[in-house]
Amino acid sequence: MPDITGGAIDQLITIEAKNRGMPHNVLPPMYAAARALVGGRPISMVAAERLRAALGPKDTVLILTGAGYAPTMPKGESDGPPGAASLARALYKGLGAVPVYVNEACHADPVIASSHAAGLMVKSFEEARDWRLGAAMEIGPAKQENVAAWTAALLDRTKPKAVISTERLGPGLDGYMHYATALPLQGPDKACLADVVDISPVVTEASKRGILTIGIGDHGNELGFGAIRDAVVKAMPKGEILCTTVATDIVLPAMMSNWGCYGIEAALAWLLKRPELLHSPAQEGRIIRACLDAGGLEAMYCTTDFVVDNLAGETSMAVLQFLRDIVGKNLEGGTTGLTH
Repeated sequence: MPDITGGAIDQLITIEAKNRGMPHNVLPPMYAAARALVGGRPISMVAAERLRAALGPKDTVLILTGAGYAPTMPKGESDGPPGAASLARALYKGLGAVPVYVNEACHADPVIASSHAAGLMVKSFEEARDWRLGAAMEIGPAKQENVAAWTAALLDRTKPKAVISTERLGPGLDGYMHYATALPLQGPDKACLADVVDISPVVTEASKRGILTIGIGDHGNELGFGAIRDAVVKAMPKGEILCTTVATDIVLPAMMSNWGCYGIEAALAWLLKRPELLHSPAQEGRIIRACLDAGGLEAMYCTTDFVVDNLAGETSMAVLQFLRDIVGKNLEGGTTGLTH
């Protein structure tokens, strides 16, 4: 039954719905490669099982997110923070874990707003851990040369049992982060953004320490996709350039990163037999709007329209309803109705 439920979840969150200018048929090969890494089982369910095994009350889980930078998206985009907040809520309410968002200062406002709309306060790490007052946030350094020391101190202090990255870009073979079009965000070119900081060492150092790592993304330039690099290179235009080298234990390709988070959230709700852990369509609408109002713009035209990755916000709300039906129906008793 776990694989039946997980298979339905994965099928839903990997539907491709893109305009003709975007690369098509990229999710199926990336998903197939990622699924092979977990023994051919549904990825959302495997991720939920591993998180349930790794996390207990007061155990810390780091959640990295934040994509998009000035001048077009100075506080990031609407894909990333809603998913991070929703998954944080499920891990907090379902497993008693302490979620800690990890991002730069520029991405803080949309993440905090999304978390509050999801019903999860953002406090100091000590308050979140010792008083169960919700989630916490750790802000990365403003200079790349400070990342290594900051990473070690962060992991030593928070002692995470799992690290999840969603819609968080990672460096390619050239050592720089790239957009999904393969344009570099960093590097010697004057057109690159000088203040972009790569915090992927949080993931790589966690892996060295034997901590569970999960990467969620949609184009292969996000942290985790180094685990399926060959598939990304073959599927994505300029994949050789844009694909990150950073691998995670589990990588979940999805139509958008938010949906990948919702898939794991749904699988966890099913595993724990607590369908209420999956947030409602109405709450999804509130979370997206809160993210947009706080500066997390839709990424196609960089506006505050009710859109995520060029899909109407109502589409994400509908996905939540479908996921709730998948979870609910697969938790019902085994009665069989008449068919004609």
